[in-house]
Parts: sequence; C-alpha cells; structure tokens
Amino acid sequence: MKQIYIVVEGQTEQEFVNSLLAPYLGSFGLLSVTPILIRTSKSGRGGLVNYRHLVNTINGLLKTTTRTDFIVTTFVDFFRIPHSMPEYDASMAKPTKIGQVESLEQALTDVINDRRFIPYIQLHEFEALLFSTNKGFEHYFLAKQAIETQSIVNRYVNPEKINSTPQGAPSKRILSIREDYDKVIEGNLIALEIGINAMRSKCPRFREWVDLLIRTSKSEE
Repeated sequence: MKQIYIVVEGQTEQEFVNSLLAPYLGSFGLLSVTPILIRTSKSGRGGLVNYRHLVNTINGLLKTTTRTDFIVTTFVDFFRIPHSMPEYDASMAKPTKIGQVESLEQALTDVINDRRFIPYIQLHEFEALLFSTNKGFEHYFLAKQAIETQSIVNRYVNPEKINSTPQGAPSKRILSIREDYDKVIEGNLIALEIGINAMRSKCPRFREWVDLLIRTSKSEE
C-alpha cells in the first residue's frame, strides 16, 4: 500500500488533511495518508519557527524505511516562514511571490536529497483556500460578515495571490471581519463546506501539488 506522510505545522492543517485531503486522495486509491506535526522537541509538536525542526521531522520519517512507495511531503505556510530556511535571501530576491516560494521549495529539495520527498509551501497560508468560494463563509458567518468575505472572493480570481503583508494575509482578513474566528474548528468547517474540488479549481499551486501526489504515487505501481 502506498504511504504518504504530510508534514504540517499546526492542528488546522492536521485536521484539514484528515478531514478533506486524505479522503480525496483515498478516492484515487491512496489509502494511507497521515499528517505529521513538526517535531519541535522530544515532547513538543507543531509550529514552524525553526527550519531545523522541519528538516529533522522530514528526515526522521524518510529514515524509517527504504521503500520506494513511501512519500513524504510538506504542507506549511509561506506567510512568516522562518528566515533560516535554506537560500532564504536568494529566494526573497526573486521578483514574484510564486518565484520566491518555488525557490524555497527547490532549496529544501536540495537539502533533503531524497527522491521520495515532495516539498510544498502554501501561498500564502491555509486560509487562502477558504476564499475559493464564499460558500463556507455564508454558511458559518453572519450575513453582513459574509458580504465582506464575498468582496475578497470577488477581488481575487486566484486566492493564493491574496497578499502576505501582516495586515493583508488571508487569516488576518478573516480576523478583521470576525474577531472570534477559530482557525482550527471553523477553518476546517468552512473548508468542508467548500470542498477540495472548488479549491483545486481556484488555487493552481494547491491543485498542482495534489495532482503530483496522485501521479507520483501511481507511478510506483
């Protein structure tokens, strides 16, 4: 059986993988999809504040087996990514946000140096996916709040391009509309209401990552 381990930085992404992504991949025959929180200490899990924690978690998984049908990938945010990431300065010198993310992913690939590793950095953060449609906000937010989220949805054909400034990041925009927004619980309820297919339709980098996981897994059959 194909195994995919997805290294995530928090409970929000962990729940997203369990509730939405794993069942979606399962429909393509990928029945073993497991989110793994970044290991920050012997007993600590979660958070991406130190690049070394990320690399140690990835390498720790890869070293557990030599199987070729074993894939480790990441699902971490570009927003506030640690400056200690490899080739950070060179990557940030790229003229576009997509170029910066792709450069960081390539640098991580070079460091890990294992064909079973697939890097993915979400542009700009998990909440970008929630703006694929307004359906989830309409379901869980007040009507006047949903009008505000709809204006953001209308403004960005590709929600991954919602900017990453401290005030303009997707999560900050949601919090400015609803101060008590719960990222883990409500974020995933909204995601469930939207569905993976709508996210794939509006978020090209997310779609490419999911499709790559499917292709890479099937290529080992």
